[in-house]
Amino acid sequence: MEKSVIRTEAAPAPFQGAPYNQAIVVGELVFVAGQLGLEPGDTAVAGNIGEQTEQALANLAAILEAAGSSMDRIVNVTFVLTRPEDFAGMNAEWARWFPTNPPARSGARHPLQVENLLISMVVIAEA
Repeated sequence: MEKSVIRTEAAPAPFQGAPYNQAIVVGELVFVAGQLGLEPGDTAVAGNIGEQTEQALANLAAILEAAGSSMDRIVNVTFVLTRPEDFAGMNAEWARWFPTNPPARSGARHPLQVENLLISMVVIAEA
């Protein structure tokens, strides 16, 4: 099965020298790499969990659009939080983006390797 690489300037590029793409389309699915609360072109993460979650979701939306998909076609999200106490703030922003029929999701707490990073989100969506 053929795969297509997705790249958009509307979302952050992979970290310099990192061997991955923003997203890959294979068949009828789009696999989006972990997105952070980082604006395109920025190198420093800022903001609280709500702001970082909003930016991560905006990045996902931009990448999915570049792939010919959209947020309403997401079927699964995996998120990682640096601090468990940020769950409520993440969940509040999530509910704003997915007020009805939200996708399946799972998450975990894990220390992330970028300073001040509070969240990362990985998505699988219909192409």
